[in-house]
Amino acid sequence: MIGFYPDNVQLYEQAFLHKSSSVEAGDGRWLNNERLEFLGDAVLDAVIADILYKHFPKKREGFLTNTRSKIVQRETLNRVAVELGIDKMMVYSAKVNSHNNHMYGNALEALIGAIYLDQGYRKCSTFIREVLIKKHINLDHIARKEVNFKSSLIEWSQKNKLEISFDLIESFMDNEGNPVFQTAICLGEMQIGIGIGYSKKESQQHAAKMAVKKLRTDKEFQKVISEMKKNNTGELTEEKEFEELPDENETNENND
Repeated sequence: MIGFYPDNVQLYEQAFLHKSSSVEAGDGRWLNNERLEFLGDAVLDAVIADILYKHFPKKREGFLTNTRSKIVQRETLNRVAVELGIDKMMVYSAKVNSHNNHMYGNALEALIGAIYLDQGYRKCSTFIREVLIKKHINLDHIARKEVNFKSSLIEWSQKNKLEISFDLIESFMDNEGNPVFQTAICLGEMQIGIGIGYSKKESQQHAAKMAVKKLRTDKEFQKVISEMKKNNTGELTEEKEFEELPDENETNENND
């Protein structure tokens, strides 16, 4: 799976140990893969940033940030983990429904953390490049993939300590009897996007797309949001923080 023989096998065993099956260490601590996952997440972010920086030499920061988020999102990591065979090596309680969570993707990050501790940054970077990227992730394809605006907006609001909500305004039937949903997105008490779709999820995605565009491009609106953040945290939102949000034109452009 990893392409080399490990030195400290216990680290790798711990990487596949879900918190539902934690074991007690001799000093009273409970061992599972959560701490390794935390470490692996940080290492993965750093290596992916380096890879994208070199693979897309003409792309701006926003494009690189969005592409990285699509690579490290739980759906992608879960898929790669299953393709690697991590699902067959996991230790977890039978009560846990593995189909409805991201335990395999989390374990992949924990594995990266284990490799980093066992072999160092260089060997860990080689594993991510040669195994994860070259064999399981097509950078050009994933860069063109439609971005999840809802997830990006939620992540951005959490990072900036701003409260966001998705509220169903109404649902009705169209002329052919299909259910239609209308969702509004509120930032605090302020409505920042409305979307319509044939499912709640689709309406939320469309509303998020509108909200993200407004946050990226409306300078006066950015000032209002920045003041809102200042009231909450004492800090203003810098212009580059708005630029971190996905640009629908840039994320879907052809990178050939």
